[in-house]
Amino acid sequence: MMDTRPPLAAARDAISAARRIVIFTGAGMSAESGVPTFRDALTGLWARFSAEALATPEAFARDPELVWGWYEWRRARVRAAQPNAGHRAIAEFAARRAAEGSGGVTVVTQNVDDLHERAGGPAAVHLHGSLFAPRCGACGAPGAFATVEPVEPEGGRRLAPPRCEQCGGALRPGVVWFGEGLPEAAWSAASQAMDSCDLVLCVGTSALVYPAAALPEQALRAGATLLQVNPGHTAFDALARFNLKGSAATVLPALLCGNH
Repeated sequence: MMDTRPPLAAARDAISAARRIVIFTGAGMSAESGVPTFRDALTGLWARFSAEALATPEAFARDPELVWGWYEWRRARVRAAQPNAGHRAIAEFAARRAAEGSGGVTVVTQNVDDLHERAGGPAAVHLHGSLFAPRCGACGAPGAFATVEPVEPEGGRRLAPPRCEQCGGALRPGVVWFGEGLPEAAWSAASQAMDSCDLVLCVGTSALVYPAAALPEQALRAGATLLQVNPGHTAFDALARFNLKGSAATVLPALLCGNH
């Protein structure tokens, strides 16, 4: 029998029927909060560089002050941003499911910001690391930022990395650079969640960045339903059972919380 329900209502029913849900988010979700993406043009000191040229181990080895300064500039932009209605809808949805005992929600993100956590949601699995978890580039020990956050100039600046308290080496950003593998613990947690979920909700991801983009495909092979929220076309269009075209901040409150 043909399903004549509106797509939003049908998608809601699929979510209600699922016991284990993975919400998989990409750069488009954070962009709605004003966080620059790698596709955005760089400004100020960074205008002469491409993001790809700054986000490599080789760039950090060659000029650590330049690379650390860029990441502190990026972190300042995230600190100034606020979780949007999409982040808050995910947090509310996960809290409600936990309170009702109606099933688990795992958030897996490609984003390196802390907006999911600041919205009150469950700690996300950060596939590409975090701007807020520096580590030593020499011994790998976790690092920490200064208690008092510096005020970063609008145009950015060169900045010497802090030193490791364990070995004295230079701290590096706790993100995955081009040419590096994804963190084993995060990949394992995400992979297990995809293998065991009933439904995966993909939000604001282009589905072009691998190996992360292979995870929803893995869930599909394991029998999960794929639901996508994105304002544009993506590589998941042909795979998703439900394609809800729109921004995360607009669609997710209606989809997850029944807000209109």
